[in-house]
Amino acid sequence: EDPSLERHFKGHRDAVTSVDFSPNKKQLASGSMDSYLMIWSMKPQMRAYRFVGHKDAVLCVHFSPSGHLVASGSRDKTVRLWITSAKGESTVFKAHTATVRSVHFSNDGQSLVTASDDKTVKVWTVHRQKFLFSLSQHINWVRCARFSPDGRLIVSASDDKTVKLWDKTSRECIHSFCEHGGFVNHVDFHPTGNCIAAGGTDSTVKLWDIRMNRLLQHYQGNSVVNSLSFHPSGNYLVTASNDSTLKILDLLEGRLMYTLHGHQGPATSVAFSRDGDLFASGGSDEQVMVWKTNFDAADYGEVAKPQKYGSSVDGTHGTGVEIDCGFHHKKTKTQDSGRTHEQQEEETSLTNTLEHIMGQLDVLTQTVSILEQRLTLTEDKLKECLENQQKIIQNKTN
Repeated sequence: EDPSLERHFKGHRDAVTSVDFSPNKKQLASGSMDSYLMIWSMKPQMRAYRFVGHKDAVLCVHFSPSGHLVASGSRDKTVRLWITSAKGESTVFKAHTATVRSVHFSNDGQSLVTASDDKTVKVWTVHRQKFLFSLSQHINWVRCARFSPDGRLIVSASDDKTVKLWDKTSRECIHSFCEHGGFVNHVDFHPTGNCIAAGGTDSTVKLWDIRMNRLLQHYQGNSVVNSLSFHPSGNYLVTASNDSTLKILDLLEGRLMYTLHGHQGPATSVAFSRDGDLFASGGSDEQVMVWKTNFDAADYGEVAKPQKYGSSVDGTHGTGVEIDCGFHHKKTKTQDSGRTHEQQEEETSLTNTLEHIMGQLDVLTQTVSILEQRLTLTEDKLKECLENQQKIIQNKTN
């Protein structure tokens, strides 16, 4: 069955720049050139929240792994962390000296990586919102930065036409991929962490194996690629392009599966939900669209045999090397996971409890940060009042 448009959200007053699902799929966040962050409820007839705080275009949004926080980056040079409640409270940290184009939480929720037009990638702690370090070897704007699934690596994409791979611990650039012929708009890790995919203004999507630093697949399109997202199975990739289309690539067979039309004007952003059942897209038409995946991807299982890849979409053939980036065989229905139903339920329950505790910790620490910022503001105002009083007294005595 083909992907289908489920619903669309209207509320932004300018181009949508970024979309992201909450981990439980109950909410969808979007950023826009209108300087607002919107939180849409996936429940019918539930009202959306418009979060006001940024002074200029919001260019990127990302939910924390617990789903209780949303990070946003803006042309106003700041990053905000929002609590996803009706109040829409947030804390600000002055992240960069220029536009912030990318924000991304690590999978453990402890770190945040940001990318900016100041040519740097910065890493922060989430709970204290403390700056840790900068990565600064790009020589032009950095459009996108992402943590690897295990949090040990960072990948970044830049207008200097390179994709750089960084070691988070040593803070060194491990490798630069220079195959793109234009600005690189978006990059992300394959769910296994063994591969990366990037798209840009040269209208191509490229996949590399980062263990051998070699190009695996190359897809030639007709238009600038603005955004991409891996399906959680690792077997599919969705892209958003300036020609208004979304394209779904089958990475197993190295071919284009679907071209989807919905947006009027450039499709600017796209993201799969954490379970892959849905994907969302945003466009310059101010619309946010939610699509049902439909293709039989839900029962793709664990890593099976490495696959040989054949031809890429533009007709050029691969080298026939075997890759095991996690392009998996489909699980047969008879396969047994080796665990009892009770064990699985117990594990799920424990995971849910831990996630809930982590989420509450996120909210508590964020609330403390908000209070600290308010306290600082109050102290500053008190100091200002005292200084003014002292000046008045001095003037009177003189």
